[in-house]
Amino acid sequence: MKFTLITALATCLLVACAAYKPPPGLMGRAEADVLQAMGQPTNRYTLPNSGRRLEYAKGPSGRDTYMVDLDSQGRVVQVEQVLEPRYFDAVNPGLKSDELLRFIGRPCERVGVRGGGQIWSWRFQNTDCLWWQAQLDAQGVVTNTGYTSAPGCDPGA
Repeated sequence: MKFTLITALATCLLVACAAYKPPPGLMGRAEADVLQAMGQPTNRYTLPNSGRRLEYAKGPSGRDTYMVDLDSQGRVVQVEQVLEPRYFDAVNPGLKSDELLRFIGRPCERVGVRGGGQIWSWRFQNTDCLWWQAQLDAQGVVTNTGYTSAPGCDPGA
């Protein structure tokens, strides 16, 4: 009985994790299909080309955020996992907070700093125990970015 309960719980956890990743075959599908397959997004953004971006952030401290881009007709044109160095490295000072959110999604932590700015942090898949951070000034403009050790992490352990 005990073994059966543990096996059932493990199976449920695996199914829940597997269900989070976007299913194959979303390209060209309608927004309603995305919502049926993935549920409600954690946020929605308007794209410059009259399209929309659906954010699927796992967490609050998850290491994956999937962005599903829809064209102006509401059809999927791109599905990307954006919490990766190639996205972080594309963020430059001068980017506004709303543009940063639209680009890589919500941070797992926001901490205020002296002068009214904030430091936003994102966890991501890596073996070096790193976070990526962006410092924003009081007007919500990125002033600096970089990688730092995750709190409570001992990379040498």
